[in-house]
Parts: sequence; structure tokens; C-alpha cells
Amino acid sequence: MSTEWLSRTELLLGNEKMDKLRNSHVLVVGLGGVGAYAAEQICRAGVGEMTIVDGDNIEITNINRQLPASISNLGKDKAKVMGDRLLDINPNLKLNIINEYLHNERMIEVLEEKKYDYVVDAIDTLAPKIFLIFHSLKNKLNIVSAMGAGGKVDPSKIQITDISKSYNCKLARMLRKKLHQLGVREGVQVVFSPEDVSKDAMVLSDSRNKRSNVGTISYMPPLFGCFCSSVVIKGLLAQ
Repeated sequence: MSTEWLSRTELLLGNEKMDKLRNSHVLVVGLGGVGAYAAEQICRAGVGEMTIVDGDNIEITNINRQLPASISNLGKDKAKVMGDRLLDINPNLKLNIINEYLHNERMIEVLEEKKYDYVVDAIDTLAPKIFLIFHSLKNKLNIVSAMGAGGKVDPSKIQITDISKSYNCKLARMLRKKLHQLGVREGVQVVFSPEDVSKDAMVLSDSRNKRSNVGTISYMPPLFGCFCSSVVIKGLLAQ
């Protein structure tokens, strides 16, 4: 396939930086409202190799915000649907698809079996999120982590900062506490919003992955994903 589709990006960045992206490998863990959009923007920027991870299926409640979610895709694997989409954008992409929920030793195995230039943490659940961040840092991998986009409606409040400087975000607070216990206080770029979340936007959940569900609007998780992709692309070009 011709690389003409990247001509506008090359006009902006130049040949040398495009080569950096083509020779980079990015791992995206979690392909929901945030991760799928991050993965697509990373692919469209011309990154040459990607590994995408998610063990979830597409549900009807995903349609309001998640990129792979549509009526025709209900019940399908998110990883497979996103994999097909990324290859439809760039057939030359070297793509590794892991259709699993990563836990414990398996997550360590995935982090160590390939050389990643950047990791995107778009996991919703606290325990595997901490595990991914901690072991990415342990393996000296660059990582950007998405904090809570649920309950937020104001895009102007989204920020990119070190986790030590995040505030007024419940997920970030819990993450900082757990990482402190592991000896990690900084060194993780996060995308977060300090916008207050209404208690009325939250309900208890009996899901195996979440204790509660928070209301979401169509544009906020995608914006978090786009912010994550910007951290990745700028980071790769600076390496």
C-alpha cells in the first residue's frame, strides 16, 4: 500500500520524525471509551507496530461512547473489531492482538515479551491498572495512564501532568495511594480532569470489573484517548 495517506502528517513532521514513528511499537491496554480512540489516533499517526489488549465484548451500553461499539458489532470481541479497524486504516501496520484480561504473571509476560516504546494504560479497574503501571515502570517503559472520564462534561478541564500533580479525581487519588505503597510517587504521565462529579451520576454495579458505574457523555472518553495519544506521539518523537 502507498504511504500517500500519511502525506499530511509528513508535511507537518518531516521524514526523520515519520521514520521514528514507523519504527516504534506502542502497547495499548484497554479498548473502551478511552483506549480505542487512543489506539486509532496512534495508528493514524503512522506508528509501525502496535499491540492492543482487551478481553471484553461489545455491549449495548458501550454505544454512547466507545469507538468499536455499534448495533452490528454487539457481542463481538473489542480487540478483534479494533484490530480489523486499525488494519483497514493501515494494512502495513504490524499488529498484535491479545484478546484477554491481563492479570498478574500474564501481564508481566506481555510487558517483557516485546520491546515497547510506549504503553497506554486505558484500564478501568484499579488492581490491574496499578499492576500495569508498576511493572511498566519496573521495566523502564514510558507510560501514560488515563484517569476517570466518567461523570465529566467539560473538555476544557482535561489536563496532562505527572500523577503526583493530579488532584480532585477519585481514581487518581486511589492510584496515588496504592502506588505510594509500592514506592512510586512520580514518573507516570496521566490524563485527568479535576471537574467535580455529581453523586447523581453514579450507581452501584454488580459487574465483575466494577463496583459502580458512572454516567458518561459521548465526547469525554474519546477526548481522554486523544490526549493520551498526543502524549505517546510527542514522547516517541522526543526519544
